[in-house]
Amino acid sequence: MSGKTVLLLLVAALAGPVACGRDNPNRIAFDGVIFKSKTRAVDKKVSRADFTSTIYKVSQSVDGARDAARYQGTIYCVTNYGSSRIAWTIGPDTEISRLAVVDDTITFRGKCDP
Repeated sequence: MSGKTVLLLLVAALAGPVACGRDNPNRIAFDGVIFKSKTRAVDKKVSRADFTSTIYKVSQSVDGARDAARYQGTIYCVTNYGSSRIAWTIGPDTEISRLAVVDDTITFRGKCDP
């Protein structure tokens, strides 16, 4: 197995215990909440390494939203670069006072750092 495959399996195994939902067993809950999210490259013509991870309905759980962003960033970087290393500009560990919540949404920003 490649390192990328092993890492994806490890992430899935660690996330498995928090998975829930009868409608879709592949969705993962963070702090008891399944968050809608979108993670994508800032400008894929320049580089896919720089990305944003937008988490919706953060009022349900700010801590859960942070964990969802960390998870989505990890999946994005592993999928595109085979590494889970991320240099966050605005990330899950950013102080709450520096996080801008707009329309119940937080956008985190990071760079895959293989």
